[in-house]
Amino acid sequence: MRRTNRIAALVVLVVGLGFGLERAAAQGPVAFGHGELDIETAAGRQHFTVELATVMEQQVQGLMFRRSLAPDAGMLFLYTGDHDIQMWMKNTLIPLDMIFIRDDGTILNIAERTVPQSLATIGSEGPARAVLEVNGGTAARLGIKPGDHVLFPGLGKS
Repeated sequence: MRRTNRIAALVVLVVGLGFGLERAAAQGPVAFGHGELDIETAAGRQHFTVELATVMEQQVQGLMFRRSLAPDAGMLFLYTGDHDIQMWMKNTLIPLDMIFIRDDGTILNIAERTVPQSLATIGSEGPARAVLEVNGGTAARLGIKPGDHVLFPGLGKS
């Protein structure tokens, strides 16, 4: 009986946390910091102007409800330390490329042309420190590949 109560309490907590994050995202726009980053590719250096998602409220909001994104723009999600990162496209209206980045700035993997509003989990293929979201098709267009390096303060050889 006690174990059943603990499991039920855990389920309520997890569902409540999900509802709370959903409500926080729906309460209105969140302010983001801004920065510049470059990616060193075989074709040369690619430059992006990025919004920074460094705290939970920003990371929950992400690029949800946006109808467009400039070709050289993106959002950089920065986490503390490398860990497995899982994301989804709920309430995201445009296809994105998600570029998963290790602490040393190396691109670990890329999820290309993610499906808008999908609830499918999109994840890093190992521990990562950051995710750069850009317009869907950008990685292919610019030749960005796993193993390339992201240059940004606090990541690798920036």
